[in-house]
Amino acid sequence: MGIFNNHDKKVIEALCKKSEDISNDISKEIHEFLDDLKEEYDQNKVVISEFNTFVSELSKKLSPEDVEKLNSFSTRLYKVKRCAKKGVEAMRELARDQKKATQETIREYQEYLHT
Repeated sequence: MGIFNNHDKKVIEALCKKSEDISNDISKEIHEFLDDLKEEYDQNKVVISEFNTFVSELSKKLSPEDVEKLNSFSTRLYKVKRCAKKGVEAMRELARDQKKATQETIREYQEYLHT
């Protein structure tokens, strides 16, 4: 005889299914955000190199003070690019961690039901 009666087992199975559905919905949403973020990043990652080329060409025509301002702006843009790249990497890790958590939760439910 098992630890659970049929009603308890059905409740636990329903909770498992609901938990799995919620986790899968969250995973799907994370993957959609990740895909969107990666697409935007890939489309815009060349902007920094194009801007640096433009700065190099423009530097010859500007005063030293303006060149310094432009170089400072270029440096800050590069920091924005690094931030965007870190955002993509963080979203990728979040997607991986969510998938692991979902699998672990389902495994625990199944172990609990089969004891």
